[in-house]
Amino acid sequence: MTTETILLIAETDAPRIDAFLAENTAFTRSKIQGLIKGGAVEKNGKPCKANAEVRIGDAIRLSVPQESGEPAPEPEDIPLDVVYEDADLAVINKPKGMVVHPAPGNSSGTLVNALLYRFGALSGTGGEARPGIVHRIDKMTSGLLVVAKNDAAHEALAKQFALHTAHREYLCLVHGNLKEDEGTVDAPIGRHKTDRKRMAVTEDGRRAVTHWRVLQRFGTETLLDVRLETGRTHQIRVHMAYIKHPILGDEVYGSPAPKLGLDGQALHGYRLTFVHPRNGETMTFTAPLPDDFKTALRRLGGTEPEL
Repeated sequence: MTTETILLIAETDAPRIDAFLAENTAFTRSKIQGLIKGGAVEKNGKPCKANAEVRIGDAIRLSVPQESGEPAPEPEDIPLDVVYEDADLAVINKPKGMVVHPAPGNSSGTLVNALLYRFGALSGTGGEARPGIVHRIDKMTSGLLVVAKNDAAHEALAKQFALHTAHREYLCLVHGNLKEDEGTVDAPIGRHKTDRKRMAVTEDGRRAVTHWRVLQRFGTETLLDVRLETGRTHQIRVHMAYIKHPILGDEVYGSPAPKLGLDGQALHGYRLTFVHPRNGETMTFTAPLPDDFKTALRRLGGTEPEL
């Protein structure tokens, strides 16, 4: 029997940890209480009771037995664009079309398979299927993400993302001409009520905040610089569609088929900033636009922005 480790960094206070975990995981409150009684839940490195209070920044770790499931991912010799590497972490420029970690239907060819081949040992905090994975980007989104090589680095980096002290910036081409030069979408995101593979703005969703700024206007399309304050699944794609400016090539959230030479959606994580978990140094990395994004800009009469 294998065990999946789940790490959560509290973004809000809560009066009871069992209720907090039931709200922020897929487990029922009774399941959570059983895990707590079995010593499988730790808060800030120590076992806790079901009525323990939760404070912003608390690190909560669940060790959940897995009766069965997909086999552990195997190392695969897949090329990686490694932007930076040291003993604690690595920064990767993920290509469009690569899934981050194995899941049903994608058991091989993922970033995790490539990472295991390249680095060998990675943090175990994410469980067997997601070793080293601190945060994710969509399959059809290109750009930067940081992976952890040990548990201490993973927890420190995860805390930065949860508390919004790590910063992710994206470039995207969207349909339409936005009236303002900059703005913010503050709208909660949760699972779509009828299509469980999609996300949507929902009243009972988790708070999601996206800041955007116009870089270039082309009349029927606009180039945006987007900064994530929170990191919900599909957040930029959902928020852009919500304000009626879906990302070019994003067929899931309301865009026509790709055009202008695009191979899928025009969304690229070009800048990543975080504090190194060991030495406290602020580190910023950038990744150039992929070729199809550059082609689309040229066909629109635009210029590649300085990163």
